[in-house]
Amino acid sequence: MSSAGGTGSSRVPGPPRKPSPRVLRRRRQVAAVVVLLVVGGLVWAGIAIAGLFRGDEPTAEDPAETSSAPGVDESATASAPASPGAAPSSSPAPSPTPTEPVCNPESIEVTATTDAQTYAPDQVPVLTLTVSNTGEVACPVNVGTSQMEFLITSGEDRVFSSRDCQEGAEDLPVTIEPGSSETARFTWERIRSTPECTPVEAVPGPGQYVFQARLGERTSEEAVFTLE
Repeated sequence: MSSAGGTGSSRVPGPPRKPSPRVLRRRRQVAAVVVLLVVGGLVWAGIAIAGLFRGDEPTAEDPAETSSAPGVDESATASAPASPGAAPSSSPAPSPTPTEPVCNPESIEVTATTDAQTYAPDQVPVLTLTVSNTGEVACPVNVGTSQMEFLITSGEDRVFSSRDCQEGAEDLPVTIEPGSSETARFTWERIRSTPECTPVEAVPGPGQYVFQARLGERTSEEAVFTLE
């Protein structure tokens, strides 16, 4: 500590010295490097954050990872129609149509009957032709006069036939149900006939006669009666 009267000396700082150009250039280089590091860090952080929002999906710069397998389109595959060569889907076979039962011709029977066994001289026989279906299936039958014949014989003598002088013969197709029958009646006037329909003066005398009914190719059993 100096005395009050003495003169002491102290250094007063002067104005700051201006850095040399070399020092200033180094400082600028260091600042530029720091700025580059900061910018680089921000860019890397931005890329990482963007990757989080994208779910770490592959970037568009890698076509091998982003493109689908060539020629495969899920939507097109689901809706594409079957190829022409594909096997058709199986479907149940249609049930066969039931066939209708067929009539057995042998189930059609023709019978001959008379309204009496013996006829007095003033009586005329009534002959009946009956066609019956004895089967279990309905049968179509032509019962028209074109198919019928009432035939009377006596031994070897052909006495009478309803076809000898028949005019206007007609067909009459009918369906005869099982167990059913059709009948036709003919009154014989006790006369003779010939196939040529020529008049015959002789009349049948007393005796035994046979009546047979015919329908097409079917012939009944004999029905015997007597004329007095």
